[in-house]
Amino acid sequence: MLQYAIFRTKWGYFGFAGTERAISRTFLPTPEHEQAERGLLKSFHHTGDNLSLHKDFQQDLQERISAYYEGEPVDFSTDPAVGLNGAGLFAHKVLQACRKISFGQTITYGELAKRVGSPNAARAVGSVMAGNPIPLIIPCHRVLRADGGLGGFSAPGGTATKQRMLHHEQALCLATS
Repeated sequence: MLQYAIFRTKWGYFGFAGTERAISRTFLPTPEHEQAERGLLKSFHHTGDNLSLHKDFQQDLQERISAYYEGEPVDFSTDPAVGLNGAGLFAHKVLQACRKISFGQTITYGELAKRVGSPNAARAVGSVMAGNPIPLIIPCHRVLRADGGLGGFSAPGGTATKQRMLHHEQALCLATS
């Protein structure tokens, strides 16, 4: 049985779903609770999974996510566990490598392709990033085009959200150095 939570952060309502063992989906903040819930649940309509709302689901993770949006440099690189069921081998490797990009750092799609042993697969990496089911925890916002441009961002708010997240992290890094 999958559970999910929708909760308020400084940036809006955030949602995530999974089991007690692993998170399988996130939905970045939106202004409305219903919008976050709809966006999160939309990704499950085709799976037939049973989902239930639990306000206190993974409360410690809710607190860490809220802390991120409050301005703390939270590291999600190893915790929580993530469930990438349905991801092919290449996508799994790309998403795991993306997860290791340090807070406040960026790399290009091509650099990420090299990290997974496929140096000519920058476009394929971009496709994997576009379908990232667990944004923030798997920080696809930290992956840029070769020319330093933002590239795309399929989360609510599009590239404006990606830019905001990057500025947020870079400002925190400057403040703590």
